[in-house]
Amino acid sequence: MLRDSVRSLAEAKIAPFATEVDEEGRFPQEALDALITADLHAVHVPEAYGGAGADALATVIVIEEVARVCASSSLIPAVNKLGSLPVILSGSEELKKKYLGPLAKGDAMFSYALSEPEAGSDAAGMKTRAVRDGDFYVLNGVKRWITNAGVSEYYTVMAVTDPEKRSKGISAFVVEKADEGVSFGAPEKKLGIKGSPTREVYLDNVRIPADRMIGDEGTGFATAMKTLDHTRVTIAAQAIGIAQGALDYAKGYVHERKQFGKAIAEFQGVQFMLADMAMKLEAARQLTYAAAAKSERISAGGKDEDLTFFGAAAKCFASDVAMEVTIDAIQLLGGYGYTRDYPVERMMRDAKITQIYEGTNQVQRIVMARNLPK
Repeated sequence: MLRDSVRSLAEAKIAPFATEVDEEGRFPQEALDALITADLHAVHVPEAYGGAGADALATVIVIEEVARVCASSSLIPAVNKLGSLPVILSGSEELKKKYLGPLAKGDAMFSYALSEPEAGSDAAGMKTRAVRDGDFYVLNGVKRWITNAGVSEYYTVMAVTDPEKRSKGISAFVVEKADEGVSFGAPEKKLGIKGSPTREVYLDNVRIPADRMIGDEGTGFATAMKTLDHTRVTIAAQAIGIAQGALDYAKGYVHERKQFGKAIAEFQGVQFMLADMAMKLEAARQLTYAAAAKSERISAGGKDEDLTFFGAAAKCFASDVAMEVTIDAIQLLGGYGYTRDYPVERMMRDAKITQIYEGTNQVQRIVMARNLPK
């Protein structure tokens, strides 16, 4: 029922604007409005804070179905979870009440600020500083590759509080867009997900109350890594949705396109391509759903030592499959697939980022190797 309702909404309210959003590189406001109206913009927020209280699998399905028609729009529920999950995992009750309520209502979006110009895969090498000043912290630094920056009202920011301790000297904070000293760079000119703004966030003597720290001092990096264990599953969901959209379009096309007197879907070479696309996509989906189940088990207070492996595996495998499926979809459409008149080239461009963000797939393989299931 959830899948059917999200798919109906996505096809009616989001899909009609997907091409325009991509061509103009503008934020998909129509998608945000539709998702908020349907209470699908941040389904992961617990009911105690005014949210829908959706579990990890339900959140995956929402992201997957939105990504099927517009990858940029799927980053609304995905990044709302990414940005706010540190607060859910490690924040004080006061922080949860203050920031999760507006997120659940649709009054604010939440972004995640970890990466820096010189700290990408080596996130522990960040330079952004947070210096204690009485009952406040003063933040200075630059964050790069921040999804939905400038649109989101709230930002989970990782900053160094003790330079001598490397990863154990990093703390997490909630920074508000309205805080004095917060500004944004120009939107990046990207290959895909053009409707989701990616910008630098500048922190220039940003003075925030000390109670905006998420968890204890020095625990920020651990919280950041725990967050990614959960949210890599949502990137896998996005990849699956993109791939499903490409496969669906290609299936329809090959049954309509005729060559040599019959639909090209009747040729075995085409059938084998479709079979491989569908097989790999379903394998990716099942792996992602298994990872979502492990994510939910931990969120509900249980234990699952394999989440780190499964989250990395799902993200890595699903994104690799999405890239392969979207490239094959273009091939099945032939010359038409290579034009912007058809959506599969957009889907291919959108799929590429899923192999890169929230940890490159090379990093995912390192994570998997270090966390092989027992």
